[in-house]
Amino acid sequence: MKLIKAIIKPHMLEEVKEALAELGITGMTVYEVKGYGRQKGHNELYRGAEYRIDFVPKIMMEVVVSSDIAAKVVKTINDSAKTGKIGDGKIFVIPVEESVRIRTGETGIESL
Repeated sequence: MKLIKAIIKPHMLEEVKEALAELGITGMTVYEVKGYGRQKGHNELYRGAEYRIDFVPKIMMEVVVSSDIAAKVVKTINDSAKTGKIGDGKIFVIPVEESVRIRTGETGIESL
């Protein structure tokens, strides 16, 4: 199994969610986060004064999938979240050793 973490622009969440639903992904966890990468934040103008925004609002989503569809899920997230502009985000793939559904005790892929 693989844990896929994707950090994307907030307005892209619905499109990514719909694309993953078409793949049969039935669950995910979503966090509202702030951060910066190469862009190092941005400047905004408010009432005539310029302010530096160091941490940009983003969405971090996590989904655990079987290893055999992980590459397809990564491609789907990438294709649906891509705008071609700076700050589109990152995707990380992390191995998952075990998963347990607390309610039933199911383990592994069956617990997803």
